Amino acid sequence: MAGLLAPDKGDVIICGRKRHGLVSDEDISGLRIGLVFQSAALFDSLTVRENVGFLLYENSTLPEDHIGKLVTETLAAVGLKGVEDRMPSELSGGMKKRVALARSIIFDDTKELIEPEVLLYDEPTAGLDPIASTVVEDLIRSVHMIGRDTVGKPGKIASYAVVTHQHSTIRRAVDRLLFLHEGKIVWEGITHEFTTSTNPIVQQFASGSLDGPIQYF
Repeated sequence: MAGLLAPDKGDVIICGRKRHGLVSDEDISGLRIGLVFQSAALFDSLTVRENVGFLLYENSTLPEDHIGKLVTETLAAVGLKGVEDRMPSELSGGMKKRVALARSIIFDDTKELIEPEVLLYDEPTAGLDPIASTVVEDLIRSVHMIGRDTVGKPGKIASYAVVTHQHSTIRRAVDRLLFLHEGKIVWEGITHEFTTSTNPIVQQFASGSLDGPIQYF
């Protein structure tokens, strides 16, 4: 889905259009796909401002002061203020996750007909304490089009997909679930059905039991 690898078989269809890979995205008008990495993947040698605005600094003709304004607005949308000049090493784990999210949703506001993008999250709450996880889970909801960000503006993300092993993220951040085991979808349903599923694989995962079809060696 992220376009980093070609599928072994089948097609990836996003917004009704076939995805061929990163380079070919330029040929699909309006398709914008963001990826929030599990480790945040911030550039250690760049400030928060430079990290969040990286795409615009490298691929737009916007003046630096305008990019700086967009960076500040986007950071505010994920609940961060006054951190533009900090280095990644000066941020907590939860703050790094939010900076990575801001980097994924910033866009050139001078372009016309920009479609809201699809956002992919790879383990967005991995390594975070329960409170920091809740903050990130709420942000995933708030930047979606049906939500509102932390400054009260409507979200811009048309759709999103989350890869997670966290029970809290399953309960709070998504509406529909696909459960994968050994590379195959073994169950799908809506969130409130997760804990009541009769699928033995899902039951074992939900309960954390050592007994069941999921084996660790």
